[in-house]
Amino acid sequence: MKTKLLSLAVSSALSSLYSPGHAAAPDGDSAIVLGEVAVRAPASGPLPTHSILSSVDILGGDKVQDKNVMNSWELIGQMPGIQLTETRMGAESGKATFRAFNGEGYINGIKVLIDGIPSNVNSGNQRFIDMIFPLDIEYIEVVRGTNDPRYGLHNIGGNINLVTRQGGNYTDGRLTVGSFNTRELQVALGRDSGGWSQSYFFAKQDTDGHRDHSESEKYSASAKWFYTPTGADLTAGVIVRAYSHQAEEPGFLTASELAASRSQSAAKNARDGDDRDMKHVSAHLDWQLNPSTSLSSKLYFNTCTDDRKVTFTSNPAGSAPRQRRMWDEDQTGLMTTLTWRASDALVIDGGFNVEHQDNRYRRYRYAYAVPTDFSKPVSTSNDDSYTLRNLGAYVQAVIKPIDSLKIIPGFRADKFSGRTELHTTGATASLQDYGWISQPKFSVVYGVTPSTSVYANWGRTFQILTGSRAPAYLTPGQAEFRPSINTGKEIGVKLKPLADTEVRVAVWQQDATDEVANMPSTGTTVGLGQTRRKGVDFQATGRVTDKLKLWLSHSLQEATVQRAFTAGGVSLAGKEVFSTPRYISNVGAEYQATEKWRFSLQGRAQGSYYIDDLNAKGKHGGFVLFDTSVRYALTKAASLDLQLKNLTDRKYEYVWYDNFFWPAGSEQPMYSPGPGRSAYLSLNLKM
Repeated sequence: MKTKLLSLAVSSALSSLYSPGHAAAPDGDSAIVLGEVAVRAPASGPLPTHSILSSVDILGGDKVQDKNVMNSWELIGQMPGIQLTETRMGAESGKATFRAFNGEGYINGIKVLIDGIPSNVNSGNQRFIDMIFPLDIEYIEVVRGTNDPRYGLHNIGGNINLVTRQGGNYTDGRLTVGSFNTRELQVALGRDSGGWSQSYFFAKQDTDGHRDHSESEKYSASAKWFYTPTGADLTAGVIVRAYSHQAEEPGFLTASELAASRSQSAAKNARDGDDRDMKHVSAHLDWQLNPSTSLSSKLYFNTCTDDRKVTFTSNPAGSAPRQRRMWDEDQTGLMTTLTWRASDALVIDGGFNVEHQDNRYRRYRYAYAVPTDFSKPVSTSNDDSYTLRNLGAYVQAVIKPIDSLKIIPGFRADKFSGRTELHTTGATASLQDYGWISQPKFSVVYGVTPSTSVYANWGRTFQILTGSRAPAYLTPGQAEFRPSINTGKEIGVKLKPLADTEVRVAVWQQDATDEVANMPSTGTTVGLGQTRRKGVDFQATGRVTDKLKLWLSHSLQEATVQRAFTAGGVSLAGKEVFSTPRYISNVGAEYQATEKWRFSLQGRAQGSYYIDDLNAKGKHGGFVLFDTSVRYALTKAASLDLQLKNLTDRKYEYVWYDNFFWPAGSEQPMYSPGPGRSAYLSLNLKM
């Protein structure tokens, strides 16, 4: 009982997964696993994600713990259909999205959780992911679509849950040196004894970066303490985590600057940089009330402080291109889930969440100078204090009229409130009143045979406006906004044509009403109106021989505006939503040649995309990248990894269309070049 309850303490998803080295899910289950995930007890506790949701992918710790990345959001790019937006501007480095939601910051449609705790900042951006380093990850879970009722805010196209290591006895270390003068140390320690579970983690990473003026220094540390009293059917615990990051920011390049040198940082950016600190504290309680009923609660506090100095262009006109942005965000929340296993044929799961945010945003502008002089602002664009409160509740049932059929109806409702104060003018305002936002859900999974499952789902999610000013808050004269309602539907089939081989194909569509492109950092809000996202996902994973594993995925997607107009009255109907590639592909192979030697190769491809709302500036940003690695086991406890990233030295870049900071008529694409071929050597120790 201790072991079972202890496994529940970090995340409800830990309560039931799959046997090590085996990617197959149970009959009637549509989830796919890549890598190894440890067995957890399935008979009690909160419902495991794979048993209630359709398009679920799980990436085991063995696929992430030995990867060399500058930021942990890059790890998620190994999973099917994941778009990585690689801005690589110091601490504002990028993010992972899917289901045709891009990572530009306008429509932040992906919910992020760490150990089951909500971990987006107010705007929906994914900054808290940076707190987690690869060696501390047990697995990553991605849920696509609109049928997950457990979460509300930011859960528009789905969610990502990074589950960290907790429980067990281990002492692991990883020391890395590599290209761009990169040095990294990760240490993970776990101890179980007498009902106590202790887990500790520390990481430090330093790098000069692949461009001039891109030095970065970051620290992360965490501790987890959980206790299961002897003979008790409960586990209680605490997680604390702290992160600090100081980074220079190389700035975006024009096309001519990029052609002259991909590694340069323009003189205007010589004083740009970011200082970011984040902290997390959470208390967890999992209680088996009786053999059929369990209660899981999480009380949490997240804080993020960010001080970013940035110069967008060399345009001397006005102060807008030179800004200092300062964020202070505090989130306090409670999540509670009650699960009743009435019988083998009926399970009812429900809960509620409360979150309160106290936030402040300050934005200063500076006179033209090369480099920017950030000592004396010439104006204050924002000095705002604002709150956001969310109350949400859900209920769902898992009905099994026969062993091979699961019917899962669900319902969620969310309500929001809050106020803002604009210190520059003294004005105050209340948050838009959206009322209760209703979100019905429905899923069905049918096991046609032990090796074939078909599934379908339908559900609604929502988007509300974020930030500290109008139109999120109803300042005088501001028109009311309705929430944007996303209605999604999906049908798919999962096959197991051979032993240790799984294939899944899904067709999906997601329609939104009143969608808004909302950028709180710049105060930009553009109504897109009706939008449609649709696509086809294909993925396969399998063991070809005892020594060789292969996996691949290919996602076709499209995001289009159905009805909207530009500020100039030009119709956007039929135009593609900017920065959304039409396809995303992954392929990988792992070969265990001998007991000591292991080789792996992974490829990732992404189509090009339009960078402007009128689709008039051409397509940019496509790439095909390959990474490879070799591992040699020195002893049972020690190994060496050599990893080569961007093996073919492909030139690629993130591209955005700057129509904010250039004078009218001179708007142009801006580029952030990706790193070229790089090499990293790591020493791994497991004791």
